[in-house]
Amino acid sequence: MRWSRALLNTLRDDPQEAEINSHKLMVRAGLVRKVAGGLYTFLPLGLRALHKVTRIIREEMDRAGAQEILMPALQPAELWERSGRLAAMGPGMFRLKDRAERLMTLGPTHEEVVTSLLAGEVSSYRQLPCTVYQVQTKFRDEIRPRFGLMRAKEFIMKDAYSFDTSMEAADRSYQAMYDAYTRIFQRCGLRVKPVEADTGDIGGSWSHEFMVLADSGEDGIVDCAACGYAANQERAERMGKPAAEAACPPLSEVPTPGVRTIEDLTAFFDCAPDRFIKTLIYLADGKPVAALVPGDRDVNEHKLKRLLNASKIELADEETIFRVTGAPVGFAGPAGLSIPVYADQSLEGAEDRVTGANRADTHYRQVSLARDARVTAYGDLTVVGSGDLCPRCGKPLQLRRGIEVGHVFKLGTKYSESFDAVYLNEKGQSEQMVMGCYGIGVTRTLQAVIEQSHDADGIIWPVSVAPFAVSLLLLDPRDERVYDVVAQLEAELEACGIDVFVDDREERPGVKFKDADLIGCPVRVVAGAKGLAKGGVEIKLRTGKESEIVPVEQAAAAIADRVKALTSALSAKADEPAACEAGNG
Repeated sequence: MRWSRALLNTLRDDPQEAEINSHKLMVRAGLVRKVAGGLYTFLPLGLRALHKVTRIIREEMDRAGAQEILMPALQPAELWERSGRLAAMGPGMFRLKDRAERLMTLGPTHEEVVTSLLAGEVSSYRQLPCTVYQVQTKFRDEIRPRFGLMRAKEFIMKDAYSFDTSMEAADRSYQAMYDAYTRIFQRCGLRVKPVEADTGDIGGSWSHEFMVLADSGEDGIVDCAACGYAANQERAERMGKPAAEAACPPLSEVPTPGVRTIEDLTAFFDCAPDRFIKTLIYLADGKPVAALVPGDRDVNEHKLKRLLNASKIELADEETIFRVTGAPVGFAGPAGLSIPVYADQSLEGAEDRVTGANRADTHYRQVSLARDARVTAYGDLTVVGSGDLCPRCGKPLQLRRGIEVGHVFKLGTKYSESFDAVYLNEKGQSEQMVMGCYGIGVTRTLQAVIEQSHDADGIIWPVSVAPFAVSLLLLDPRDERVYDVVAQLEAELEACGIDVFVDDREERPGVKFKDADLIGCPVRVVAGAKGLAKGGVEIKLRTGKESEIVPVEQAAAAIADRVKALTSALSAKADEPAACEAGNG
């Protein structure tokens, strides 16, 4: 491809709406253009890179034995009603009606459609295991689309679904997808960390997220350098049971006018935040419950939801809080509550604590949780952070940020039960299929590559997903000899299967060099009259500092060798054993 005929405009300044480096660079390098919040058009260079990511995904899915299908993006809402997820998805799902007033959805995911499909196509154990996948557009009505393709309303996703005869067989399918994902991201040049994760609205018993480590990541990750434990903060656990505490005197009431926050309480009572017990009122499937955590901790709502086995939880409104506690926001406490009370495991046996007194401008001190409150159950309810102890080895955990690019789930029979997805076993008896599901954000993966691989000058593409492997700069377009050399190199490289982007614009060399770094093709080749006079063309890697002059007659082979070396390095990385195993959940 030649720049003079390409739909490509680079920008010198960052777009105002872009917050992270990858988003800025995608716009500046002419890969995408914004249509509206969360909606982007892919321009030719961006689409070429996207197609390369997709090709890698397809190759590894096929290698793992999955079969490609294509399901509709538009789905009847009745399928979601059947699984019970229509209400749970809430306003994040796009909904519309057809001419017959039938409620339809634009699919955010496809568990319902694929389970309904396989329920009609599979009848015997001889047809299992079966794994299908698709590359499809998804839709989610994000409240705040941000970070370019990272959180968009429309995006491309690869989703796969496995169907097996048993939990043991399903574990093997899960491991196969886990391994395939590891290869995919390595081939894309990404440094990815698999972590234990919450199953969320999709459900199931166990899941892993594949995280690209990046300061701009929206997800918190805790991991242990000593034993390798790693988990999303939504899922992460910590070691530690509370030490035995001496019994305290009876609780006493203390007037605390206007003292609501932990900061206010710390100053008022002159003690550490962990001596307070936060009491938060939630609605779990519409019913009020209380959650207790130490004053220096936050409630992990995902853990609370799992503990309650609830479909939906949300913080109660002020009216509900007043109705169940008798106090305004900021003065709730566990003593005397008639609603179920769930406390973090670190509070079991807690003595001499400060809580709200369920009365305006009033707190209790010397609270004994076992004596003064009725705790329904204890459980792990807090957000784990840096310095907490690893639940496996007891060493300190560290907190990092990550971008989720893939997610694998053990679904079990959640959806097969809803859609009567059964098969006949060897004895002719009917059994439910055991499922797994596996997603990769294709557009997100592309942007994650840039977020993890760039410098002050622009993108640094891995050769596997670069829009072009070689950027060939024609410095003197009107010089016939230089023009002929470039044309010859272009033809020789393309004959070897190497894609080349020729900058043949009537621009200053400095402009071409800046744009080449911005676009970030792995190999840069410069052909100009001065270089030819010195003996040939200049070859430089995007990651290198030094360039080399190579004779014209040897240039094509030298460039091909460099591209091959870059490709081989990625392939070798992908062939390495997985950093960790999928495990059992």
